[in-house]
Amino acid sequence: MNFQHTETRQMLGDALNRYLSERYDSEIRRRSSVAPGHDRDTWAQMVELGALGALFDSEDGGYGGSGFDIMVVFEALGGRLVVEPLLGSLMCGRALALAGHEARHRVVAGDMLIAFAHQEAAARHELSHVETRALASPEGWSVSGSKSVVLDAEACTHALVSARVSGEATAPAGIALFIVALDAPGVTVRSYPLIDGGRAAELDLRDVKLGADALVAGPDRGFDIVEQVAGLGILALCAEGLGLMESLKTATVEYLGTRVQFGTPIGSNQALQHRMVDLLIDIEQARSAVIQAAAALEQARLPREQALSAAKYTLGTSGIRVAEEAIQMHGGIGMTQELPAAQAAKRLIMIDHQLGDADHHLERYIALGRGF
Repeated sequence: MNFQHTETRQMLGDALNRYLSERYDSEIRRRSSVAPGHDRDTWAQMVELGALGALFDSEDGGYGGSGFDIMVVFEALGGRLVVEPLLGSLMCGRALALAGHEARHRVVAGDMLIAFAHQEAAARHELSHVETRALASPEGWSVSGSKSVVLDAEACTHALVSARVSGEATAPAGIALFIVALDAPGVTVRSYPLIDGGRAAELDLRDVKLGADALVAGPDRGFDIVEQVAGLGILALCAEGLGLMESLKTATVEYLGTRVQFGTPIGSNQALQHRMVDLLIDIEQARSAVIQAAAALEQARLPREQALSAAKYTLGTSGIRVAEEAIQMHGGIGMTQELPAAQAAKRLIMIDHQLGDADHHLERYIALGRGF
């Protein structure tokens, strides 16, 4: 199988990397890390460059949409520690596309920023655990519940909210999806910073009244869509992690070659060279897992979900090892906030916890192999 990127993908990756290296500096990232967690000029430029359109196929207004398109975009974002709401746009936009909802065109065009509000405090990474309830009413729906760690909610105007119409809290059946305006009566958004420089929010919904047109997917399709877009999010996070690991590798190699101790660059120390080789092996193993996950997106559910869980487990374990080794080889300076390596290490740790950590995906991979 040929894993070389097509010419279009390579051009997109080159354009993104060039733009981000020239225009996305630490000051812009710092501004994006405070309320509302979003730099409008950067967002507009990335939409113009095609970063958002690459995540969707032509029927939805994009020009890509494959696993490898997602990989190219998010690897570039990871390499420059970009803080922009592309993950939510990918997951929500593709959910709207799967449901055939017209709002997907606004998301693809970059005109509608929407957050993926599915995770709940008691769920422990289980996608089917939804306690938020939706009750049918003559005017439409009434939604009540809470969502936790909703990424980029502060920067968004709407959220895609999962709510249970029927069934027990952990049953896959009975979950529906709704578009909720974040300024609607009954919606409370409590935002806060994350350790990696991003922002998230706790979302409280108290008897939020929604019209019938707010329903995106009914209880017969809701969980299936959630699982599919969560898989897209996992692939995106893994590709971002790969870009972060590559940036840590580059920074560490440069530091080992320039840091002089006792008149000699510390990179000449054989013990550090061996540790650097281990770091490179971890990165290549992670790259192989991400490539396999990207290739598996078009396959049946079982091989697709196994490949995604395998990639998330690999990124969770290898990513943290690479982060720790890079910090160790930088020494004390590696712990300073001003150094991009420290910020990349924090982001890798956060990626491990998003959409299921390494332990969760190892258990899930085993369960899928047993047919569960």
